[in-house]
Amino acid sequence: MSICIFPGTFNPIHQAHIRIAEFALSYYGFEKIIFIPSYIPPHKNVVQDLVMHRYNMVKIAIADNPKFEISDIEYFSEGKSYSLITVQKILEQYRINGKLNFIIGTDAFDKIESWYKAEELKNLVHFIVFPRGVVINKKDGFDYEMAPLAFFDISSTDVRNNHNNDTISKVKDYIEENGLYRD
Repeated sequence: MSICIFPGTFNPIHQAHIRIAEFALSYYGFEKIIFIPSYIPPHKNVVQDLVMHRYNMVKIAIADNPKFEISDIEYFSEGKSYSLITVQKILEQYRINGKLNFIIGTDAFDKIESWYKAEELKNLVHFIVFPRGVVINKKDGFDYEMAPLAFFDISSTDVRNNHNNDTISKVKDYIEENGLYRD
């Protein structure tokens, strides 16, 4: 099976995340995109009380696409979400031979060498790097390609602060119903 994982904080998930996943499905011909909301991202500060809500919002946002799936691998680990451990579990769970496809933005990929056991991770993953307003330097030894998709100037921070039009309507309803992201 040709799958691709899409790990992230998704705080909250928004239209750019969905567009990227849809593009990856059609352009690369994946049979499935697996969204993996992090529990505690090692490189970001997130409000711990939102873990369940972030997971639920991803579930809501992808419900209408049968080729999108959500994984609770990091959600139930209840610790720091290290990509190496997640990738190892996915490779085992899906019995994938070869490298696992992994969606990542240029902002995160630019710091990939600082990730937990990056030397081991790079042997297991083919990164599909999407533009996020950061120009990356060449990453020696990493298997990656730049996705030919225009940069979407949307961030979860903007969505949290403004609840703008880039918020998925069902996710916006969830945010309002649960009183999330209020000052």
